Amino acid sequence: MKKIIAAVFLSLLIFTGICSAQNNELTPITFSLDWTPNTNHTGVYAAKALGYYEEAGLDVQIVQPSENGALLMCAAGQAEFAVDAQDTMAASLDLEEPLGVTAVAAILQHNTSGVISRAGEGITSAKGMENKIYSTWDIPVELAMIRYCMELEGADFDTVKLIPNNITDEPAALRAHQTDSVWIFYGWSGINAELSDFDFDYWDFRSISEDLDYYTPVIIANNEFLKNSPETAKAFLEATVKGYEYAIAHPEEAAEMLIAGDTTGSLEDARDLVYASQKWLADQYTADAKQWGVFDPARWDAFYSWLYTNGLTAHDLTGIGFTNEFLP
Repeated sequence: MKKIIAAVFLSLLIFTGICSAQNNELTPITFSLDWTPNTNHTGVYAAKALGYYEEAGLDVQIVQPSENGALLMCAAGQAEFAVDAQDTMAASLDLEEPLGVTAVAAILQHNTSGVISRAGEGITSAKGMENKIYSTWDIPVELAMIRYCMELEGADFDTVKLIPNNITDEPAALRAHQTDSVWIFYGWSGINAELSDFDFDYWDFRSISEDLDYYTPVIIANNEFLKNSPETAKAFLEATVKGYEYAIAHPEEAAEMLIAGDTTGSLEDARDLVYASQKWLADQYTADAKQWGVFDPARWDAFYSWLYTNGLTAHDLTGIGFTNEFLP
């Protein structure tokens, strides 16, 4: 019996040692979110929960962005990958010494943002914003886009009454007449408005101008990491593609993985919103692209060309800032 116990104990030690060695062989990867966890991020949470990253030899840690933001965190090498957007990347690429990040995957294929307002007040398009209140983040690109859309429809942007955007619940703010209109991302805030039984009007940017159908959000990577560890980058993205493909095919199960993986606890009380948002985004992740994550160079360049033409960047950023090279 002592020999049997000793043999079992030795086997456990060997097994533990093997597992420990295998864990030590996993390559650590830090992935920074752009905000608190939401359905834009589901594919990453699904890939982690389903073991796709481990199968690829990776130990992926999902973290919240630093105070300086996910892009700066990634550029500084504190995260190999992060979430950002094509519009906000522009300022970092427009420097005399551009920050060292590159977009390596499109989370959504199209710009799903627009402006929401109370139903029946005439803001069914950009023209309807004349003489109305708009809650703004006061970002030059944001205001230029609103102005551009209004001018295309023959409206006067200067008549819009701008107030600071400190809104966290758009339907509630509109109901309380704190504002007349506010920019939202439909996959979360639009779905929230639907679930709130709020009667609203909505117009989106891409329907007014193809130039504004830019990529938001995207996954970016640190340039030095891409240069020095291209195979690791490819392994991460291959597993991430599988995660988003799973979220497309199994939105409810993937939504549950997102909620379970959310260490902030912010999604636990928002299950209905998470499930509804996930079902809506399942059709948006790949949309009309050949696979999840790919960039259309012409569409990427169209937006950066628009920025340059309208004096929003000092440099012509077309042809830079993105790559399909690391996707499977």
